Amino acid sequence: MQNNHLKINRYIIGLDMSVIRIRERTILSIGIFSVCFIGLVIAGSVISDKALYVDIANVFAPPSREHFFGTDWIGRDMLLRTAKGLSISMKIGLLCSVTSSLIAVAFGIAGPMMGKKADAFISWLIDLALSVPHTLVIILISVACGGGLKGIVIGVTATHWTSLTRIIRSEVMQLKEAEYTKISKRLGKSNFFIAKEHILPHIIPQLAVGTVLIFPHAVLHEAAVTFLGFGLPAHEPAIGVILSESMKYLTGGKWWLAFFPGASLVLISMMVNGIGDGIEKLINPKTAHMRT
Repeated sequence: MQNNHLKINRYIIGLDMSVIRIRERTILSIGIFSVCFIGLVIAGSVISDKALYVDIANVFAPPSREHFFGTDWIGRDMLLRTAKGLSISMKIGLLCSVTSSLIAVAFGIAGPMMGKKADAFISWLIDLALSVPHTLVIILISVACGGGLKGIVIGVTATHWTSLTRIIRSEVMQLKEAEYTKISKRLGKSNFFIAKEHILPHIIPQLAVGTVLIFPHAVLHEAAVTFLGFGLPAHEPAIGVILSESMKYLTGGKWWLAFFPGASLVLISMMVNGIGDGIEKLINPKTAHMRT
């Protein structure tokens, strides 16, 4: 019996240490990804237009020690252009993910708290938004708003709140039936007080993860719409603009014009997805103790 107890204790201790190591690795990965994210935003912001100077002597230079990503058709360094474009796309993605999350919180709480009619209307609005392809809606909204930064931000924001709204709405419906929420209602507290004091603190984890996971979708949709010519103007060094311009030269063997910007965009999206997955592992009790 004593040996069995010792084995059980050792197993529990080993399991606890394993969970601690998983948490440490998750926190470390979140830290590394976050530092890379902030570093890219800052690096792209400090690159001035003067740094992207025209150098006719180095037109279409392939990747080398002098130009790691090569140069384009007027000799501009593709590494600097890619960093600048990623910074612009990441800022837009960050703005759109935050505003989309705010809309999701407002609708996700308002639906269950304001009665069946309001909830049915918001559910219908979600189904309507999901029934039309996001790219098409973003293009239509961007064109209606005159294009540019304003059009792309409004278009992306208007199409990326739906999934998070459904998650928050289902969570609010469960919290609404909780005993402490019903007691607060019987004591005469308003819906606003209940939403602020009893519901909002409980949905912060879902909100944090949802905001992070919206980001890569917003970035990719912004790049796609800009690539098609309905987003940011051509003089902006955005990733979509860079990829659109490079299409004319791919058949001539200038592969680096599209490869490095496209691969960087995909890596950024994967990196932010990694941050979101890591945060979810830390705050979700169902996944916090899973082995990775």
